[in-house]
Amino acid sequence: MTLLIHEWKLNLKSLLIWSICVGFSCFGCICLFGGLEETMEQMAGAYADLGTFSTALGLDKISIGTMEGFFATEVAVIYAIGGAMFAAMTGACIISKEEEGHTSEFLNTLPLGRGYIVKGKYISMLLLILTFNVICIFWEMVGFLVAGGLFPVEKFFLKELALFHGAQLLMHVEMGSVCFLISAVCRRKQTGAALGLAVLLYVADLMCRVVPDIEGLKYVTPYYFSNATDIFVSGKVDGEPVGIGVLAAVLAVSGAVWVYRKRDLSA
Repeated sequence: MTLLIHEWKLNLKSLLIWSICVGFSCFGCICLFGGLEETMEQMAGAYADLGTFSTALGLDKISIGTMEGFFATEVAVIYAIGGAMFAAMTGACIISKEEEGHTSEFLNTLPLGRGYIVKGKYISMLLLILTFNVICIFWEMVGFLVAGGLFPVEKFFLKELALFHGAQLLMHVEMGSVCFLISAVCRRKQTGAALGLAVLLYVADLMCRVVPDIEGLKYVTPYYFSNATDIFVSGKVDGEPVGIGVLAAVLAVSGAVWVYRKRDLSA
């Protein structure tokens, strides 16, 4: 519990900055749609006919002229990339910062054990990711309430929103877990690599949707099963990529525990 509280204090500033920035951006976009609704309806057909660009962003499946379509193709992208970058950065720093900051010697002299330390840090990362998602969802709900005159509660596509946010939470956990393994392996914080990985996997999701020869990338990138357009159109989450994502997260955490217990730590 002491380790968890310590990590919470250290990461509180970063959590608030990321969650407020991402959440407020989503809030602003939702509120903005009210003033752009007529324009978006006129532009929906043009967006749907943009070829591979439309396919990559899902504009050929859902109309950007509706609140559902606007959320899935615009707001959800901000949420997904912002959340993935926060999770990746948190996971990549939470262990390696001890060696980089020369505090690992002190931490590992405490009567805790390396297994306890790495598990405690992973639980801390999960709580930070969960809190990030809760704050961002709060901002979204405020946005929908502000736009309530235009979009009554019964039109808030609650089922699709719940599925989307559940998939996003899993995607963030998978991203954080993979970077958690990187953090356990490296002696220094790999923030740049973690943020780059989050962006690279998003690009991989776009590419596998428009290039049939690399469609197999959908099993690699967690953005695929958490894609808002697919969820809003089908009303479900693709189970196979989800299973692969869960497996990847479990293997990453298991690898992090094994590596951290075995490797020599610098003071």
